[in-house]
Amino acid sequence: MLSLFILLCLCFAAESGVNADNVLRVRDGKIITFKQMIEEVKKVNIVFFGEIHDSIEDHEAELAVIRALHESDTPMSIGLEMFRSDSQDALDSWTRGKSSLEQFLPAYYDNWRMPWTFYREIFWYSREHEIPLIGLNIPDEIAKKVARQGFASLTEQEKKHLPTGISCNVDATYMEFIRRAYTDHSLQERQFVNFCEAQMVWDKSMARHLVEYLKKNRSGTVVVLAGVGHAWKRGMPEQIAMESKHTYRVILPLIPGQIEKKTVTTRDADYVLLK
Repeated sequence: MLSLFILLCLCFAAESGVNADNVLRVRDGKIITFKQMIEEVKKVNIVFFGEIHDSIEDHEAELAVIRALHESDTPMSIGLEMFRSDSQDALDSWTRGKSSLEQFLPAYYDNWRMPWTFYREIFWYSREHEIPLIGLNIPDEIAKKVARQGFASLTEQEKKHLPTGISCNVDATYMEFIRRAYTDHSLQERQFVNFCEAQMVWDKSMARHLVEYLKKNRSGTVVVLAGVGHAWKRGMPEQIAMESKHTYRVILPLIPGQIEKKTVTTRDADYVLLK
């Protein structure tokens, strides 16, 4: 059985490093400063930051983006792949200072298996400045079941809060990306389709939760922290474009063999943080 961690990372397991003062603007191939990038992205509704979950450098860069937007007086919130939408009360209690670290940590580890230390500074910064945190994800057992048996295996109750008609309907580049992960795990063809459907469940569900939040909170910018496989333009952003007219930009780290200066296009990202 595929582990949830492998599914989440979708084989973007290469090491990544970032230099926040060395940014590739993909649309024109120019190298710009971190400050220039912030000036551009603060004008949009959503900023997707694609991370490698175990990369300390990526988490430092995420915090740098959050801090820069906050210090520019941009009203903002933070969307999290790391928390389910049904754990929103725990996030609200944390940012409002109503729960202690000892009270919050069980909720964190109930939602996410990466060490708390990787995300600690981001969570503390959001609490210090009362920046809302938004849980975007779905229950683990739903994604695992789809990965094993396909979307059609879900009961009506399990489908109740999910987008309808999930299928492996993606463009050729995204299909190749998913197939690389499929090949690495030696799956049968039916299992590959299930794997692909699980990815669609994640992308579509998190995008829907984000759109629902934006309907209730119309001002400011949401910074979404998610794995590269969800944050690149063919993931959640494409689903956002299908469901709404919200503007967005995508920031990705440089990842050898995956996201590279010479091959990245505007179908992948808007900015790449270079080493």
